[in-house]
Amino acid sequence: MTYEGRVLAALADPTRRQIFERLGAGRCSVADLARSLPVSQPAISQHLKVLKQAGLVHDTPSGTRRIYSIDSDGLGPLRQWLDRFWGDQLAAFKAVADRDEAL
Repeated sequence: MTYEGRVLAALADPTRRQIFERLGAGRCSVADLARSLPVSQPAISQHLKVLKQAGLVHDTPSGTRRIYSIDSDGLGPLRQWLDRFWGDQLAAFKAVADRDEAL
């Protein structure tokens, strides 16, 4: 599976998207995430594992806990992939506008 496929598959799950969005507000432990979402700690851990494998989050040890945050390096390739579509759409819009202007 391609990078984009892994990322999109990881974010396709609504709970993982909630976790990812929550991490966008700041670093959290599994317990912090479980307190803010209606999901058990083991389920949060499994979702974080998928997000980590997709390169979207990383963890840092802090005593016996792990603190999770968004991996900005993992977002770069996703942003480039999405920007490609934006660029293609802008070019298509320009072509139509230029054609209409010539008429």
